[in-house]
Amino acid sequence: MATGSEHGLKKIVWKRTATERQGLCREWWYFRDWAAVGKNPVKLGIQETIIADCRKSEIWKILILDQFTTRLLSSCCKMSDLMSEKITIVEDLHKNREPVPEMKAVYFMTPSQQGVDAVISDFKNKPKYKSANVYFTDYCPDDLFNHMKRNCAKFIRVCKEIHVNFLPQESQVFTCDCPTAFYDIYSPHSTRKSAALETLADQLVTLCATLDEYPGVRYRKDGGTDNARVLAELVDNKLKRHYELDDSLKKGKTAAQLLILERGLDPVSPVLHELTYQAMAYDMVPIQNDTYRYKSKDGSEKQALLNEDDLLWVGLRHKHIAEVSEQIPKMVKEISASKKQPDGKITISNLAQLMKKMPSFRKQVTEKTIHLQLAGDCMKHYSNNVEKLCKAEQDLAVGSDVDGVKVKDPMRTLLPVLLHHYSVHDKIRAVLLYIFSVNGTTEENLNKLIQHVKIEEEREFILNWKLLGVPIITSASLFSRKVSRRDRSQEETYNLSRWTPLIKDVMEDVMENKLDAREWPHQSECPAAWNGSGAVSARQKKSSAQEERRSGSRLLVFIIGGLTYSEMRSAYELTKSLKSCQVLIGSSHVVTPVGLLDDIKALSKRPMETFTIEERSTA
Repeated sequence: MATGSEHGLKKIVWKRTATERQGLCREWWYFRDWAAVGKNPVKLGIQETIIADCRKSEIWKILILDQFTTRLLSSCCKMSDLMSEKITIVEDLHKNREPVPEMKAVYFMTPSQQGVDAVISDFKNKPKYKSANVYFTDYCPDDLFNHMKRNCAKFIRVCKEIHVNFLPQESQVFTCDCPTAFYDIYSPHSTRKSAALETLADQLVTLCATLDEYPGVRYRKDGGTDNARVLAELVDNKLKRHYELDDSLKKGKTAAQLLILERGLDPVSPVLHELTYQAMAYDMVPIQNDTYRYKSKDGSEKQALLNEDDLLWVGLRHKHIAEVSEQIPKMVKEISASKKQPDGKITISNLAQLMKKMPSFRKQVTEKTIHLQLAGDCMKHYSNNVEKLCKAEQDLAVGSDVDGVKVKDPMRTLLPVLLHHYSVHDKIRAVLLYIFSVNGTTEENLNKLIQHVKIEEEREFILNWKLLGVPIITSASLFSRKVSRRDRSQEETYNLSRWTPLIKDVMEDVMENKLDAREWPHQSECPAAWNGSGAVSARQKKSSAQEERRSGSRLLVFIIGGLTYSEMRSAYELTKSLKSCQVLIGSSHVVTPVGLLDDIKALSKRPMETFTIEERSTA
């Protein structure tokens, strides 16, 4: 069988990330007895649990998934992998399904009331299936566990808890697949803030369990909000309980560190027009669920999935659009040239070789044609508007122009943008960058800017950033949030891509033990090599413990409130430059500039009015 995805975090999830209630599987398998069920976690994996259990029977099975597990399994394996294990149909847990009484059902689901009720319903009167194997993504609360036990125990042969309640978005990127957490945490009308933070903490614990890490936890201490501290405390306490569940799991802190911060610490990165390929495509081209739709030369509608199975996408996604636009046409020409016979002779042997190569040629040409089209769409938007806009944005964000001259009057930089025929969203983004650059403006000045952009009825696009702890209107009592930045003036970069996400500075400071412990307190400490905040002795700096950290440790970063593509890129860049320390970065969800602005605006609405956020997350 194929091993599923071979890309970093996805491979780990597929092959070796799970836990089981030890005894539960055996009690049901042999005795179908719910008594004396233990809760002893044992290291397993999706492949070693669901798939291994499927191999024990030659009967064809139906795999039943909920929305989350559908996305999770899709990220780790292909339908062909499942078919080879005699899983013939994949169905939705919450939709009407035809009974197939001669087949076994395999349920892979989140431990929710709705999900458990759906399983019970399948066996309540006339059973839909011969029997069931049930797998939960996380610990199933005792009340749900017992509810299922009372109602359908005799039909269930296996029940296991697979602790993988997060999505491996990319090889070094994870999400909690929960865009609604943004509203729950930041809206003044939300009643679910505590529940949302509790859920995120549970999901982060499953990430750490998946990686077999017990990290030290640090958080950004912020004068505006307290969410990072609360989440850090929750995660640390839950990790402690997780590793105390059984003697076989008890362990000390590993050489890993988990950093928790909030979106408001760097409001600039999600607002800027980013000109690297992936970030630019998701900002300017209508890509839904990682699917790019386009028209071919013959006018037919086509679509392409932008994921790590496309190696060309992986190689290009973090490059500047100028490099991408130059490289792809060259690649197409090289492939076309390689199809020609060098000696011009047509022989049976040459024809046979050419026929063998044709499928791979077709695949290569198709891949490059897709990216030629996508890069062209990006460049079309860039040429129309973005090129002129980017200079003003970069000057405001960085605080200096291309020559390194400080921007003394940010308003003079902003005004040409407001007077030009840019879209409303582009003008809002520029206004926000101006406000961020001056650390908040006066109420009178803000009102004039809102009138300029003509969003008097939609001023929440700007005002609601204060709910993230970002200064919008200046106040004498307002805590100053200007963050000192690393000097990158000597680094080679494009003139319109001078901004570096703040998280890259933070991650580099962590690696060099320069992170200020006053701004980044330890919720729990990890090994000595990680504990420095600049005050690390020379002897410690040269210690074998630090060398061990650099030869295989992990840095986990979690941003409350959404993750940008530029921040994802920073994690890859840092891992590549260090080679010895892997950075994994994640959030509740990945954000695009327009999507985040819409979510910011929606914070003013009451819960019944925020359905658009959920709609977009499932679009």
